[in-house]
This record gives sequence, structure tokens and C-alpha cells, in this order.
Amino acid sequence: MILAIDIGNTNIVLGCIDGGEIRDIVRIQTRVGETDAEYAIKLLQLLSISNLDPKGFEGAILSSVVPPVTVPLTQAVKKVTGLDCMVVGPGMKTGLNLRIDDPGTLAGDLLVGGVAALSCYGAPAIVMDLGTATTITVVDKDGAFRGGAILPGVKLGFRALAAGTSLLPEISITPPKKAISSNTVDCMRSGAVFGTAAILDGMIERMEAELGYPCNLVATGGLASYITPYCKREIVCDDDLLLKGLWILWQKNRK
Repeated sequence: MILAIDIGNTNIVLGCIDGGEIRDIVRIQTRVGETDAEYAIKLLQLLSISNLDPKGFEGAILSSVVPPVTVPLTQAVKKVTGLDCMVVGPGMKTGLNLRIDDPGTLAGDLLVGGVAALSCYGAPAIVMDLGTATTITVVDKDGAFRGGAILPGVKLGFRALAAGTSLLPEISITPPKKAISSNTVDCMRSGAVFGTAAILDGMIERMEAELGYPCNLVATGGLASYITPYCKREIVCDDDLLLKGLWILWQKNRK
């Protein structure tokens, strides 16, 4: 069994993966500034709740988009499990040909999502991750990572909208009954849900046109299940996509 950790801008997702089966998934808030000891205490508590032996792991792997958290969390893993945590980054065996301007700048979550999509859903694929940011990335028919697009996440965008205007409130991201809404909150919800779905549909159409062929479509992230049902295209929602990718990368790079 391995410990897989995905550090996002808002949450850290931890999953125990046993023979490819993902179990005991927990989420904690990402906090820049916490020490390795503080993360170690949290990790011990989480493992205790799940009745897991901290010394019972074969390996550990971590991807991160928050560099200040990467080091203290890897040190916490070492303190708790005794293992050196594999960190996703340049030089790893991935099975992906990175056809982008500077492969060394590719964020770990995008790499992990591309690896998982290629392995689990096949190429070509468009991967959408709806979290703090919304990312849309492409693996082409040859299994090459081609890049994609980044835009503000739905919650982030609407928090900024509420903060930058006098009359618009913060809202929950839930679908209204219709696109043409008749009150302020539902109008904002229409934009958040139907508007984001339309963005995804439009970006899929543009990307497939540039490639010249249709793609498998997969979405992950906290808001994927809220948004993708309102897309015109059929999109598979896989909440565990990044954990699956971490398992695949650990297998490819284990010594």
C-alpha cells in the first residue's frame, strides 16, 4: 500500500492505494506556513482515524502546485512513515511525450492528470480539472501532452465578482432552473453553472478542431460533477483521476 498526496491551492487530498484500489481518501485545507511537525500531527491523526499503521506503507508519492507546502509535507511523511516521499517533477518516467515549450514548468497536477487520462481512458483525451483554477489539457492521438488552457476557477471567479462589485453577493454554485434567470442570485448561478459548461463545450470544440479529430473527455476536481452534466458533450467525471495518476507514476518510478 502506498500513500498518495495531491497538494492543491485549496485542499490537500490524501489517499491510501492498495494494489491500485483507492481507499481512505481524506481532504485537509492547504495552509502555507505550517511546519513539518504540524503536518505530521495531522497525518498521524488521519491515519489513526482510519486504523492504518504509519509504518505499513510501501511507498509515498506527492504532487504539488503549492511549493511552500511541498517541503514541510514531504518531511512530515518522512517523520510519520519513515519513507522518502517521491515528488512528481522533471525527470520522472511518465509515458507521456511532453510537447510543450518548457516541460520543466509543467505543473504536477497537469502531468498527473495527463498520465491518468492516457492510462485509464486512452488517447486522444481532453482533461478538465475544475478546482481553484479551471485547467483544460490535451493528450493527442500519439500520447503526447500538447498543453491546453487555464482560466479562473468558478468559485474563485465569482468570489472576485462579489468582492469587486457593490450589489452582487457571494453565491453557492448550484444550477438555477433556467438559463434566463429572473433574480440576481439565480442570474449569477446561471453564469456559474451554464456559463462554465458553455466554456467547456466551446473549448472542447476549438481544441478538437485544432487537432483534427474527436477526443475522449474526462473531468475531475471539486466542481466537475456540478458543471459537466450541463455540457452538451458527454464527459466522464472521475473524482479520483489524480490519485490514479499518482499510483501509475509511483509504479513507473519505484526502485
